[in-house]
Amino acid sequence: MNTPPSPPGAERTDGSSVQIGALVPLTRPGWVDAGRHLLAGLELAVRDVNDAGGIAGRPLELVVRDTAADPQRAAAAVDELARLGVAAVAGEYHSVVARTAAARADALGLPFLCSSAVLDELTEQPTRWVARLAPAQSHGWQIYADFLLGAGHSRIAVAADSSVYWASGTRILRDHLAPRGGTVIELDMRALTPAAVCDELVGNRATALLLLVGHPEPAVSIVTSVRRDRRLAEITIGAPAGQPESAEWARSLGDDGAAIPFLRYLPERLGPLGARVETALRERLAEEPSFVAFEGYDTITVLADVLRSHGVDRARIAESWPHVAVEGTRGRIRFSRTPGISVWQWAWPPIHVADRDPAQPDRFRILHAG
Repeated sequence: MNTPPSPPGAERTDGSSVQIGALVPLTRPGWVDAGRHLLAGLELAVRDVNDAGGIAGRPLELVVRDTAADPQRAAAAVDELARLGVAAVAGEYHSVVARTAAARADALGLPFLCSSAVLDELTEQPTRWVARLAPAQSHGWQIYADFLLGAGHSRIAVAADSSVYWASGTRILRDHLAPRGGTVIELDMRALTPAAVCDELVGNRATALLLLVGHPEPAVSIVTSVRRDRRLAEITIGAPAGQPESAEWARSLGDDGAAIPFLRYLPERLGPLGARVETALRERLAEEPSFVAFEGYDTITVLADVLRSHGVDRARIAESWPHVAVEGTRGRIRFSRTPGISVWQWAWPPIHVADRDPAQPDRFRILHAG
């Protein structure tokens, strides 16, 4: 008698591994540093899960695919991972890429736990298949706007590339700042050189410049130009998307990269689990782990808990999101339906505004807690 094959994601009892697909930007034009940290967190958590007995005695295995910040490449990877029979997909850093991956996972009925992307509308319609650990952009960037107002900034320029993510960030800042007396001045980086940005800042009497641009370029060139312009000695440069946390940022800019506030999705002080994971991540990365590495670790922690309690059937995994209650490296993780957010959302991870200390650029200072 011929037995029909089990559908993808169905329960298996043959001792084979439980597979999770991982979407990670590992090559340019993706933000490679972020991808490296995300993967380090994912891999460390898989190791810890397997050291603790795996999933009902079965080893957990990552099937990694490089998205290279390419939405179409990510969509193709989701299709491939679904065919391979992974129980769920995890990861991704870039919001525009994660949005495409989420839409594809939703269409295929494949659970996707997004680690790092923050775009509010990760899917066009509410979906039961997708959950997210990172805070929504509107939540984090409003905290950043409050920090700017508290620091006395009311004329804020944004040097912005063209993308849905940067346009969304600009809109969030404007909508939050305008009722509070703040003005957002848009500088289109498709038309301006870094030197021209300096002239625009002087002409518009801006007291703060936010980098809503790619890293390393044109972000590094803009920072260098502004730092060298004597007319702008008092201006504050900011980067809400988190570029200054990268070790590559510090290597590229040295002292010029300090005192540039950014959003960091970490508590002011890590608990015992977070501190242990921080030590292990530092050994694995040979540098200070970014918040993205913790997001990776927490992603696997959540999925391992779900797989242990609900099995590897995809529909059961998706049904489990509202029942998750897991201790992560940055606090207790629960998912809920949040107004304006189309996916199951952890509301909210800890957030603070930090920068690199000018007196010691490899040290981070907390400037404002959300």
